[in-house]
Amino acid sequence: MASVFSTYLQLGFLHICTPRAADHLTFLLALCAPYVLNDWRRVLALVTSFTVGHSLTLALATLGVVAFKPAITEALIPVTIMVTALVNMWGADRLITRRTPMWAATPNFLALGFGLIHGLGFSNYLRALLGANSRPVEELLAFNIGVELGQVLIVSAILLAGAVLLGSLRVARRDWLLTTSGAALGIATVLLMQQLWP
Repeated sequence: MASVFSTYLQLGFLHICTPRAADHLTFLLALCAPYVLNDWRRVLALVTSFTVGHSLTLALATLGVVAFKPAITEALIPVTIMVTALVNMWGADRLITRRTPMWAATPNFLALGFGLIHGLGFSNYLRALLGANSRPVEELLAFNIGVELGQVLIVSAILLAGAVLLGSLRVARRDWLLTTSGAALGIATVLLMQQLWP
């Protein structure tokens, strides 16, 4: 029989690695879009900042320390994706001339701030799982680790896909950035419309 830790670890992993997590997956796509595989340290720094943010609000919201209306949180998540995608697209030409991703020049606290919003979204799902358990320390830890493992898998897949397209297929880096960011912007717009006009 699976332990509580392994159960919530799996739940956290599956919560991020599923089409139902389209908002979080799209944010990771937009976050990684300006980078190539050799930039993995910068990507790790950004994802770590994002992780710190969403871990904090995931814990606080799940424990009932902070509370926000789910509708507001779910509407703000697409906005974080749209901002990230637009920053990428605005800086596409600078990426070509300076070989420096936009996010490298942007303070990591922006990624951390967006993580705070996404953590509230995770907490809605986790609270539903926990029910009456008011001090779910082990569950929180396991779920958060599961989410992070899922994020590492997704980010690795995005960077590897980019490496194949940019290296083997000779896709221009600017085209990759604009296409992935444009796709993220389009998905986020649809998600926001679904939240505002259900």
